[in-house]
Amino acid sequence: MNDKITRGRRSKIDLLPEEIRRELDAKLRDGRLTQQEVLDYINDLIEQSQLPPDEKEQLKISRSGLNRYSTQMETIGKDLRELREVSNALVAQLGDKPTGDVSRMILEIGRTQLFKAMMSQSSSEEMDIGMIKDAMLAAQRLEAAAMHSHKREKEIRQLFAAEAAEAAEKVASQQGLTAEGVAALKREILGIA
Repeated sequence: MNDKITRGRRSKIDLLPEEIRRELDAKLRDGRLTQQEVLDYINDLIEQSQLPPDEKEQLKISRSGLNRYSTQMETIGKDLRELREVSNALVAQLGDKPTGDVSRMILEIGRTQLFKAMMSQSSSEEMDIGMIKDAMLAAQRLEAAAMHSHKREKEIRQLFAAEAAEAAEKVASQQGLTAEGVAALKREILGIA
């Protein structure tokens, strides 16, 4: 993504009506059309829209503007694809018994992506209130997920310790350890959890 600081002026693409911008994003994602074909298609949509004639002329996008936007979208798409691949690989490692390290790593990836989004938004002079609200909600959900993950990890450790204590109790009893010794061993194992 372009890290160059600008004066915060919104691009023509940012100013497009929502339905035209959605169409632009869909055409770029589709990838079957060349950029020139996408440019002609979008500028035709602008021309056919119900916008005032002077606004239509102002909104028509240039080849370089489309190229910058396309490059930015591809960079974001690439980051999302890489994030999805990493997340899928990490989740595959979880199996049926999630481990705290992998859960923490996934949460950290989410926090990193949220931070990147907030930083890219803050480089613009105009702050999008919706973006701030969504970011705060995402942060709240990430923290709730972290708390749930921590609680689940603790429960797993306690269950494992209880199973280990029961197994140790059986073995210790079979080996002739006194009742006090068995109780001390069990307390020690349960205290670890």
